[in-house]
Amino acid sequence: MMRRLTPCIAMLLSGCTSSPTLNVFGSFFPSWMLCVLAGLILTIATHRLLEMTGTGKSVPAPYLVYLSLAVAFTLAAWLIWLS
Repeated sequence: MMRRLTPCIAMLLSGCTSSPTLNVFGSFFPSWMLCVLAGLILTIATHRLLEMTGTGKSVPAPYLVYLSLAVAFTLAAWLIWLS
């Protein structure tokens, strides 16, 4: 039984050879963490911009909209910066 599982386990672990980390000021950070930070900053900036223009009150379901914006900005940062 173990002989059959060994190649499967080795194949699953082969994707772990290189971790997606970035060297920032001599310390290695997971790259997704920096992309999430960029997504949150862009979402906060969008919220402030909508509030300044007065259209922030007409946003339907604001929690869902801002959560979706945070995810979209995070994924966009990942695609632009790391690809």
